[in-house]
This record gives sequence, C-alpha cells and structure tokens, in this order.
Amino acid sequence: MAKTDLNNTSYLLDGFTAQDLPKEIIEAINSFRITENLYSSATREITTKLENLNDEFKHVKDRNPIHIIAARVKSPRSIIKKLLRRGFELSVESARENLTDIAGVRVICSYIDDVYLIADLLTSQDDIKVIRRSDYIKEPKPNGYRSLHLIVTVPVFLSESTELVKVEIQIRTIAMDLWASLEHELSYKLANGRTENVTKELKDCADIISNIDLRMQNLYNITIA
Repeated sequence: MAKTDLNNTSYLLDGFTAQDLPKEIIEAINSFRITENLYSSATREITTKLENLNDEFKHVKDRNPIHIIAARVKSPRSIIKKLLRRGFELSVESARENLTDIAGVRVICSYIDDVYLIADLLTSQDDIKVIRRSDYIKEPKPNGYRSLHLIVTVPVFLSESTELVKVEIQIRTIAMDLWASLEHELSYKLANGRTENVTKELKDCADIISNIDLRMQNLYNITIA
C-alpha cells in the first residue's frame, strides 16, 4: 500500500464518519481492527504473568509489590495517525514493524526497589524477549518524568500459528504515576500556553516527589531490617 500524504489526510481522522474518509484510510482501519485481538491477547499474556508474580509474593511474603496493573491497545485510528505522522506505510505489517506502543501495560509499584524487582522477574522468563530498556528513573527526562520502560515481545498462541507481539511496559511507583498523570492533564489543558515558569514548577515537583520516593523506600527498608 502506498504512503499517504499526512497533510491531506491526517486531520480527517478526527470527527468524521466512515463515508467522509478516503478509501485507503477506511481499508487500513478495517485491517487494524482484525489484528486488534492479537495485541489484546499480548497484553493479557503480560498481565497474567504480572498477576502471578504478585499473587506469589502475597502468599509467600505477605506483601504485594504491585499496586495496580492497567493495559490498553491503541485504536486503529490512533495507529494510523501515528504511521502517517512518521511517514510510514499504511499497513498492518508496517505498524507491527515500526510501532512499539500499540499494546501497552502500565505497572504501578509501591517502592522503587519493587520497580526493578518486577522488571527483572518478568524479563527473566524464558518466553519474554527484551527489545529495549529505558531507565528514566536513574536518568529522568528533562521535564522530570521518571519511569522504567521496557519494550518486549511475548508469544501469542493462536489456532494455527504463534505470533511474537511487541508490548510496551511502563513500570513506576505510585508517586511517579501521580506526577505523570497530573503533568499530562496540565499539559493538555495548557496546550500552547505552557510557560517556562510552569515547566520549571513541574520539574521542581518531580524532584520533590522523587525525594519522597527515596525517603519512603528508606523507611520501608528500616521496617524489614
């Protein structure tokens, strides 16, 4: 399938019915709907692995290192918009090759050590292959964002084949998630009106929250010493 000009089509993806969209876009949307189940299955595979680890800790050590697990799959329209924005071909094959965040799982842990514990236990499993690991806890983004990101593949067993599917996993503490959620909301509301002062204030808040995370980790370590 040939590339589509972003300037001519990307805006059509918002607020228009099917009959308003170019034929190429409609065909792409239908193709991605067919593969949506594959990515949903991949998130369930990862979620089940995480739940099993959390249950084991609950029964063996009487604690849950994982506070919340949330999964999502990008909509066909979101996938198409991203392919167009990046200049990739509009096809399922192109999306599977070039996009790593179609399927996503977010894991919220209580403490910093739990983030690394869960990441190590998950990625040590035989059927999980790590494609990329980005540690924004040890090396935060310039705006203060902190989280551990993993891009992995997980096998999805179908009736006639086994598919290796990419999943993006974000693992962070409750405190890190608080900042990320509020920063996202504020950025959306401010849009183009975000000032340098707001940016600095958000970065300062991120640093304060990071310090709280470290202090809570130290307190927890004292309780189990």
